[in-house]
Amino acid sequence: MRKTLLLLVPVLLLSACSNWGITMDDAAKNVRTAWTGDLSGCRDLGKVTVSVMDHVGPVNRNGITVRDELEVLARNEAAKMHADTIKPLADPVDGSQPWGAYQCGAHQIMPTRSPNAPVDPAGAPGKAQTFPVHSG
Repeated sequence: MRKTLLLLVPVLLLSACSNWGITMDDAAKNVRTAWTGDLSGCRDLGKVTVSVMDHVGPVNRNGITVRDELEVLARNEAAKMHADTIKPLADPVDGSQPWGAYQCGAHQIMPTRSPNAPVDPAGAPGKAQTFPVHSG
């Protein structure tokens, strides 16, 4: 019995590192995340603060997984507020993160950049490729 328990503990700890149970609602699929950009043309609908476990016992969870889960939860909450855009208001701290919820409609969010920053031709619209990051 004791050996079985000792074998199950690592399995349970590893399973806690996945995003099991946190799923995106159908309405949240229409909510965009504005990581940078000017939201002045959007209507501010308020703030949501979401949280997940960032550690299991003494083991810290993968930071990317925690951030992904926080974004999913923020999009779910924003959809309930009839928002179509969210933006992080601060970095996650202890598994909690505040997000702004906005209604932008067809308003295009233009990324902000320093006027002295070099322009990267590869960064032009339609030139970027993204790949999903999976971590366990």
